[in-house]
Amino acid sequence: MWNERYGSRQKWEQGVVTDLQSLNFNTIGWTSQYISGGWGEALDWFGDPVDLGHSHPWPDRDLLEAGMPYVVQLRMQEIEDWNGHPAYRDVYGEDFAKYADWLARRMTSDHKDSSNLIGYFLVDIPGWIPHAAGRFWPGFDGLSPKEHDAKLYDVAQQYYKTITEAIRRYDPNHLILGDRYNGNKGIPEVVLRAMTDYVDVLSVQYFTGKSPEEYATMIGDLRNWQQLTGKPVRIADIGNWVPTAMNPHRTSDMETHEERGQDYANGLATIMQEPWIIGWHWCGYIENLGRGWGVKDPQDNFYTDMTVPMRKANAAAQTTIADR
Repeated sequence: MWNERYGSRQKWEQGVVTDLQSLNFNTIGWTSQYISGGWGEALDWFGDPVDLGHSHPWPDRDLLEAGMPYVVQLRMQEIEDWNGHPAYRDVYGEDFAKYADWLARRMTSDHKDSSNLIGYFLVDIPGWIPHAAGRFWPGFDGLSPKEHDAKLYDVAQQYYKTITEAIRRYDPNHLILGDRYNGNKGIPEVVLRAMTDYVDVLSVQYFTGKSPEEYATMIGDLRNWQQLTGKPVRIADIGNWVPTAMNPHRTSDMETHEERGQDYANGLATIMQEPWIIGWHWCGYIENLGRGWGVKDPQDNFYTDMTVPMRKANAAAQTTIADR
């Protein structure tokens, strides 16, 4: 069906841009759309086994030709919460410094002169809290809480220093958006303190229900982290879901796509009241077995009960920004 409708990956991606613009989105976010589920060694922040494979992001050329603002990811360490086999590599070692330099040089080469590039983000929901798989940075066994925090600060500072110096070596002009922290799980304060001298934006993934109380909790957490770092905040991933024909098990405090659309509008209006929040990226685009947050069904049709209020909310937000 996809080949018949689009004929090529490039034409499909052009269709994605058309869809985003029709919904009044103004940025292309993370483009690893497809997720495959498996059983690994890790547990997600709800306590369920998880080892999720993610598709490759869009090729550089497609991002450059999309005609929309976009972000680029530099996956400097494979330590994601959803990664059932995380690899915590020595941030003090020569190998890590060389790899950071190579990846920064590689990923900035096509994008550093792009007027549509917003900036670079790093690892998606990194395991800065000891990973559910039982793995963590070397050398933390047997430390007291005070020693643990001191060592974690030092590791995080070296991590961010090495990475950001490599990026700035090749592109001094675009934002460094940092890791996409797991806000639901919490962020160690020492890590936030360590990153403040190196990262421009505090990027946090945060999923919440529709109630005002849950949104207030999210805003409160984000405000505390913003005040700690002094950085503007980008909600790097947020979404909602309801049971569908493909995913009848994905239940939430909503039952219909109309409720999803209303939640989207209410959530966006809520964050627009906070001047230190500079935007959000919605998760996701096409619903699949591993990603239940789609705005389109597996047959490439919009969930219109959701997307009609979404389109209006995005337009209203842009009008508010222009008026400011």
